Amino acid sequence: MRRLVQIFPLLLVGLAAGALVSVGQDVLAKKEGSSGLPLEELQAFSQVLEKIKSDYVEEVDDKTLLNNAIKGMLSGLDPHSSYLDADDYKDLQAGTTGEFGGLGIEVTMEDGFIKVVAPIDDTPAQRAGVKAGDTIIRLDDTSVKGMSLGDAVKLMRGKPGSAITLTIIREGAEKPLKVDIERAIIKVQSVKSRILDDSYGYLRITQFQSHTNDDLRDAVEELKRDSGGELRGMVLDLRNNPGGVLSAAVSVSDAFIKKGLLVYTEGRIGDSRLKFNAKPTDILDGAPLVVLVNGGSASASEIVAGALQDQERAVIMGEPTFGKGSVQTILPMENGSALKLTTARYYTPSGRSIQAEGIVPDIILENVRVAAAEDSEVTRLKERDLARHLTNGEGEPEEDDSSTKGQNEEESTPLASRDYALYEALNLLKGLAIIRNRS
Repeated sequence: MRRLVQIFPLLLVGLAAGALVSVGQDVLAKKEGSSGLPLEELQAFSQVLEKIKSDYVEEVDDKTLLNNAIKGMLSGLDPHSSYLDADDYKDLQAGTTGEFGGLGIEVTMEDGFIKVVAPIDDTPAQRAGVKAGDTIIRLDDTSVKGMSLGDAVKLMRGKPGSAITLTIIREGAEKPLKVDIERAIIKVQSVKSRILDDSYGYLRITQFQSHTNDDLRDAVEELKRDSGGELRGMVLDLRNNPGGVLSAAVSVSDAFIKKGLLVYTEGRIGDSRLKFNAKPTDILDGAPLVVLVNGGSASASEIVAGALQDQERAVIMGEPTFGKGSVQTILPMENGSALKLTTARYYTPSGRSIQAEGIVPDIILENVRVAAAEDSEVTRLKERDLARHLTNGEGEPEEDDSSTKGQNEEESTPLASRDYALYEALNLLKGLAIIRNRS
């Protein structure tokens, strides 16, 4: 890689000046199969560059042309490789620490349009109703067809308080939808937690950031205190989590797995071939774990789900995941820019590649919404309602109406109506805990 970085600028200077031959044909015209650069293709590149400089309707400077050439070279590789200028590089660094400006969506390119991987929790995009799987075809009045991913992201970013209109194609919708969103400073809370019911914990990771592992461990300790010192089980919610930092995904997997392989990567260079193994700790002390995923769970989320599934540490529930099984490495350049380059594929402990396949849950749950049945005027009779019924010898039980006292409107709504997948996950978790206690 170092050799290429050193040689390529020299070539570009020569090309911009129209002095390709001065680079030296002995460097360019190597034998087939060697690491040399092809003379014929470089001559064509030089001719195209000169034609644009001389014949294009407007004058374009060399710097713009060469930057565009670099961007095109990377965007032609795969949807995730890109060239980051100095500003883009700073934005990327800000995103991994959890605070940045924009709409709050993770996007990728698909068939020339922008596809939403997932909206991030508590952001303008989520509040406006943007969903995982949406395809963005216009940004205000500008079509995104043919636009690079980086340029589209730049258009979506802007001054907090300013507005943008997204034109979206959504599966099942009869016509394109227009969604108005007001930009804001995005502050991502990586980990959220609460007690669900009777010492069963709920942990949601919205995005994998550099501090996610520390936040997760702090949250679990707080949940243990709230439940009297021990958790009977945990639901780990990775739905609509678009991924993030690889090291965070490894650390989160390691938090629940005592031994064995967590994930490994395979690429062409030595630095891209890595294996990550678990340390002998489990912050839940073996308590049952259920993981929720859906089509918006991608990348780092799939690493965690795959590791927990292969090591038989958790039951995975939900919908098949997004299927992003590649690793991007950030390679800083000397001019302050950087390359975001796909350098490896990652594999689950059993050797499964997630790329374009995703993680298939152990239990498939359809994306459904349930509603409570209408109350009937007739109350179903029980034994204690019958005349002259026998008692159990311990007296009549008192009616308990404490279940709804002190609850707000959302909490008093049945969990099955608010979040059916979480309701099913909690039921499964309770069953696993019963089996564990009996064994």
